[in-house]
Amino acid sequence: WSQVVSEAEKIVGYPTSFMSLRCLLSDELSNIAMQVRKLVGTKHPLLDTARGFVSDSRNNLQMRGLVVLLISKAAGPSTAELSFQHNMVSGIYSSQRSLAEITELIHTAFLVHRGIVNIGELKSCDGPLKDMQFGNKMAVLSGDFLLANACTSLAQLQNTKVVELISSAIGDLVQGIYYENSKSSEENCLTDDISISMWKEQVFLSHSALLAKSCQAAMELAKHSAEIQDTAFQYGKHMSLSHKLHSDLQPFVKESSSDTMTFSLNSAPAVLHQEFLGREAWMKQIQELQEAIKAGKGVASAIDLCRCHGNRALAALERFPPSEARAALANIVYAVTRFP
Repeated sequence: WSQVVSEAEKIVGYPTSFMSLRCLLSDELSNIAMQVRKLVGTKHPLLDTARGFVSDSRNNLQMRGLVVLLISKAAGPSTAELSFQHNMVSGIYSSQRSLAEITELIHTAFLVHRGIVNIGELKSCDGPLKDMQFGNKMAVLSGDFLLANACTSLAQLQNTKVVELISSAIGDLVQGIYYENSKSSEENCLTDDISISMWKEQVFLSHSALLAKSCQAAMELAKHSAEIQDTAFQYGKHMSLSHKLHSDLQPFVKESSSDTMTFSLNSAPAVLHQEFLGREAWMKQIQELQEAIKAGKGVASAIDLCRCHGNRALAALERFPPSEARAALANIVYAVTRFP
């Protein structure tokens, strides 16, 4: 995965970042970084989020912006925009680069907002109450700051359709995260009956909508046809679904692991295992679930589903002319559909 990303970054002209250097070097963000240091010594999740911005090879926080840049280059300029090719750098319009940064800013803002802890569930080992309360305030304010920066940059693109697309993606994110939080707070969430179709709907809202609509918006900025815009949307949607499936599968396909990896009962293998097994038998196996899923059909089915969405993303790519950027987008799919 790291090699695929490294090669892809060379194609789009420079290493991508979860936000632009202009934002990184701003006084406001420097102040946020100084404040976050006060949480050192506590278990506030905002610390892990901040560390992840520096190094996170497993999730790769830069993936969304990179895909937006790659699909922009793969599509190239439309016939309606041929006269403006002098505005392109490495085959990508400046507005598309701004969009990639906006996409990463929005994703990062929501990651930061997710680092809010329930004060009522804290233990003494988590850290002093006043520090944890301070961490929550920092998560809210710094997340809002990043989101405000993204919205300001979005308005500067001066494209009504792009604003509508990205605004709707933000709405999807809020809806998806709200659903996740409401389920996790229920006492008997272990008994929730969820189908794979419901899983796809929820994952689309919380993981896929932003990338899919950003890919579509990148095509709109280059004045591509509605058909090409839909093709870009389909790539973003199915590639991100493959990415989420790949992540869900890791606790079940890792060959050498000294520690048992934690997993969600709403992950794809668990949901598919429940469908194959039946509701009643599922409840009996709840205490030994991970081993049961490994031995059942859920893992193999989730791998098949991951590859299915990967193939649909690759099929969408066929509509773009052959290029380094198209090959890099395909390699991203191969990276998240390959299993031991």
